[in-house]
Amino acid sequence: MENNLIIIHGGGPTAVINASLVGAIREARACGEVGRIYVAIGGTGGLLKDHLRDVTDLPEDALESLTRSPASAIGTSRDAMEAPEYEAMVPILEKYGIRYVLMNGGNGTMDTCGKLQQRCAGTDIRVIGIPKTIDNDLAVTDHAPGYGSAARYMAGSVAEVCCDVESLPIHVCVIEALGRNAGWITAASALATDSYAHGPDLIYLPERDFSEEAFLRDVKKLIEEKHHGVVVVSEGLHGPGGKPVVDPIFTVGRATYFGDVSAHLAQLIIKELGYKARSEKPGLMGRASIAWQSGVDRDEAEACGRAAVRAAVSGETAKMVALRRVSERPYRAETFLADIREVMMTERKMPDEFINAEGNGVTEAFKAWCRPLLGGPLPRLIDLRGE
Repeated sequence: MENNLIIIHGGGPTAVINASLVGAIREARACGEVGRIYVAIGGTGGLLKDHLRDVTDLPEDALESLTRSPASAIGTSRDAMEAPEYEAMVPILEKYGIRYVLMNGGNGTMDTCGKLQQRCAGTDIRVIGIPKTIDNDLAVTDHAPGYGSAARYMAGSVAEVCCDVESLPIHVCVIEALGRNAGWITAASALATDSYAHGPDLIYLPERDFSEEAFLRDVKKLIEEKHHGVVVVSEGLHGPGGKPVVDPIFTVGRATYFGDVSAHLAQLIIKELGYKARSEKPGLMGRASIAWQSGVDRDEAEACGRAAVRAAVSGETAKMVALRRVSERPYRAETFLADIREVMMTERKMPDEFINAEGNGVTEAFKAWCRPLLGGPLPRLIDLRGE
């Protein structure tokens, strides 16, 4: 078998998934152990359709532009994979002389990575995972590439909204953040105070059962004290027993399109408290924004792509590249390899020490953990009115 390599993207894209692609391409060119470098156009579905592109000779200026291009430049997917699909992949990989398979994605992709390696047992094919998720819910790794940029977007954008609401203090604004079962993105809004004097007043995460009664008490107190405010909630908020606050509008497998939680809660404020409220839902803008891309996130994403190539050519397989924090001041993280079986379909949620006792905010410990991932100071927003 030729020593060719393929990179496959899976799941939702991020602001730095292309940086991991670039890291893998650059390392594969430099290591002297890889022949041709392929990408699957459109994720695992593209591989099964034999839709591959040779990127071995992609110009350096294109690679540099890729690191600052949003979403996936090669396309991604959430294909349902069963035994026949895994069986069908192997002949295609062999056809192209592919020995090294790098799968870049989150929980579902790492599950695919592990199952493909099981199918490739007994062959020379090696399968390595590259972490990627804005949700930051991958097990083992300190954090996942993609999260830092989503966190920077959330912190900076919420600061801007807080500035707006403070300047015309007549309503409560409810902002909905992405995050199915883990509240990492929602929590990052707390770092808005690094940019503006006033951050979000209340933050609700899916790690805690949500009570509309407690929510209304919190907002009523906010109105009585300030007459305005900003509330940030996760799209995956649920009550006791896991019942969503708003029923999902569409669900296929692990892919869930949540109902409009922020609009529901804004209407609840209007109806039950008789106070003006509005909702905002950044949605995909929070994961696609290059304007808010974190430099730390971009560099770590590229480093993970490089580490995946090094692992594969050195004989490793059934592993995922992970990040370990080795220094806080200055911040520094290093890559290591995790057994893919420890990662497959295992969600990592916010730990208790990162959530306040009332369940409507985060702790200083979370802010200290998250701050370095934003990639430098946020723009400073000035308020001339004083306290």
